[in-house]
Amino acid sequence: MEIRDDVRFKGINPFDKKIWLSSPTMHGEEQKWINDAFEKNWITTAGENINVIEKEVADYIGRKCAVALSCGTAALHLAIKLAAEKLYGMPKAGHGSLEGKKVFCSDMTFDATLNGVLYENGEPIFIDTEYDSWNMDPVALEKAFEMYPEVKLIVVAHLYGSPAKVEEIRKIADEHGALIIEDAAESFGATVNGVQTGCFGDYSIISFNGNKIITGSSGGMLLCDDEEDANKIRKWSTQSREEAPWYQHEELGYNYRMSNIIAGVVRGQLPHLEEHIANKMRIYERYKDGLKDLPIKMNPFLPNTEPNYWLSCLLIDKEAMCETVRGEKKAIYNFESGKSCPTEILEALSAFNTEGRPVWKPMHMQPLYRMHEFITSTGTGRARSNAYIKEKGMVDVGEDIFTRGLCLPSDNKMSVEQQNVIIDIICKCFS
Repeated sequence: MEIRDDVRFKGINPFDKKIWLSSPTMHGEEQKWINDAFEKNWITTAGENINVIEKEVADYIGRKCAVALSCGTAALHLAIKLAAEKLYGMPKAGHGSLEGKKVFCSDMTFDATLNGVLYENGEPIFIDTEYDSWNMDPVALEKAFEMYPEVKLIVVAHLYGSPAKVEEIRKIADEHGALIIEDAAESFGATVNGVQTGCFGDYSIISFNGNKIITGSSGGMLLCDDEEDANKIRKWSTQSREEAPWYQHEELGYNYRMSNIIAGVVRGQLPHLEEHIANKMRIYERYKDGLKDLPIKMNPFLPNTEPNYWLSCLLIDKEAMCETVRGEKKAIYNFESGKSCPTEILEALSAFNTEGRPVWKPMHMQPLYRMHEFITSTGTGRARSNAYIKEKGMVDVGEDIFTRGLCLPSDNKMSVEQQNVIIDIICKCFS
C-alpha cells in the first residue's frame, strides 16, 4: 500500500483501526490468572499471582528481592524514601526524608523519575543527556560532583529501552559514596554486558504501565538485594501496619501495594517478554532500513548493550529541520521542501489515524523545574535563555534532542504493511 502525493495529509485513513504508539499486546493467559484470582477470592493486595510474579521477576533480572507495587511511580517514591533514610536517617515529623538535600537526576525523562524527590522535599539537580544513548551524561555527572561533593543520591533512567552508561555512572557513584536509584521502567529485558537493567541500582524499579513492553494495565516493582529492605517496602506500601491485633501505626505508610488482579495480568504477560522484545527489534530495524535515505538518525544504542527496543525514535539532522517555533503547549512551523520537523511528521501521522509523540521534554525546560540547577558537560545554569547558552558556550544536548526528535509508532500489533505506509508518510514529509 502506498500513499499518493495528491492525498498528502488530508485525513484519508488507509487503516481500519488506529495505529498506536505502544498499546498492550495480550495473549490469553492473562485472563486465566485473573479468573484464578476470582475463583480463589483473592481480590485484594495479596495472593498467589503477586507471590509468583515477585519471584519470577526477581529471578529473571537477577535480584534477590522484588516487591510488587501499584505503579512504577510508587516504586520510585519508596525507593527514594528508603535510600534517603539509609543516608540521612528518619525524618522529623512533618518533614520529608530529603529535607534540604540535593539529588542528581536524569534530565531527559518522564517526571515520575524524580517526583519522589519532591515528595520527600528534596531538591533535584538535573544532569544533561549525552548523544550516545540519550541518557544521563557521566561527564556532566562528574562535573556535578565537583560542584556539589556532598550529594549522596543519584536517580538515573534508561530512556526508551536503551540502557544508560550505567557502569560508568555506578563507578562515579561508588567513588563519591553515593547511592543509585535505577529507573528501569522502560527497559525491562534490556542488558548491559549481559547484565539486566534493574541490577545496577542500590534500589531499582520497573513499570507494568499499559504501554510498557510487559503490562498489567498498571503496576510496578521495586528491586533490591536485601530482604529486610524489601520487607520495609512491603510494610510502607500497606499503610505501615504494625504486627498487632488492631490497626497500629508507628510511621507514615502508603496504599501502594499491587492488586492480585493486576498481578494476574502481569503473570500471563511475563512468558512473552522475549517475544515482545524480538517483535520490537524487527519494528526498529524496518524503520532503520525504510528511512535510511532520509536526513535522520534512529535512536542510538551503546555497543555493549542489548536494548529492549520499547520505542523506535528518530532524530532529524540539523540541516534538514524546517523553521519551527515551540511554545509551552503548541508549535508552529514553515513548510520547506526537502525539510521537515517533529511537529509536521506527528501531524501527518495523526491525519492517518496513527499515534506518534514528541520525545520527553527535558525536566530543566519544564515550568515546574526551571529554577532548579541544570548541569551539562560544558556549564551550568538556571532558567537559561538561548542567548545565555550561546554566551557561555554551553551545549544543551537534551534540548537539542527534544527539538529534533520524535517517537514513532512502535506497537507490536502493527503489521509490516501498516509500517510500510507509516514509513511512506514520513518520507513524504521530506519531499
